[in-house]
Amino acid sequence: MPMARKHAGFTLIEVAVVIVIVGLLMGWVMKGQELITSARVRHLVTQQDGIRAAYLGFLDRYRALPGDYSQAATNIAGITGCGGNGDGNGRIEDAAAIPPRTEYILAWEHLSKSGFINGSYTCDATESVATTPINPFGVFLNLAWDAKYAPLGPPALSPRHNLKTGSRIPSDILAEIDRKIDDENATAGAFRFSDHDGGAGAPDPARCFLPTGQWNSASAEANCGATTLL
Repeated sequence: MPMARKHAGFTLIEVAVVIVIVGLLMGWVMKGQELITSARVRHLVTQQDGIRAAYLGFLDRYRALPGDYSQAATNIAGITGCGGNGDGNGRIEDAAAIPPRTEYILAWEHLSKSGFINGSYTCDATESVATTPINPFGVFLNLAWDAKYAPLGPPALSPRHNLKTGSRIPSDILAEIDRKIDDENATAGAFRFSDHDGGAGAPDPARCFLPTGQWNSASAEANCGATTLL
């Protein structure tokens, strides 16, 4: 009689060890994702707080707004871009309002060369990494007088100064930021949704927050943005 072959297989102990290892790896991956998300939340909160403080500090020192300051080239060393000065009308506006100035870009040169923010920015007609700070996702921030903040649609919102985070930020990260610093509502409070296009395409409000006003954190939308009202 031919001898029966002995089939090798995994023992219950070996299977259990594999399951434990896979479980540990999954846990480490999830923990790593949580740490990355937390770091991005902290970065965005710190960035918004820092620039808001710089904006208020500049206003206190010069009695004028960054980008709009009409005596900047005289009183701040090294100001060279976009004519150097704003028009002094109390609004950080764009080139369409006061050609050829682009005050919302000039604002970063005023803030950096007066020592209120890190880095050195020189104004130009368009945004670039040489003219404008970026968020952790590589999209330009925006400091301007406009009404690009939620709620959208009627009644029309009044323009006001606001500091936009830039887009390409997942809605669950914005939800976490709002929980930490404001009221958890994308359409109310000081921290709100903004459809400003910072170079990554304009965010879709219907995908970024729910009809209730709550940020869409359950099925996170990748390209969202927000703004801090000043």
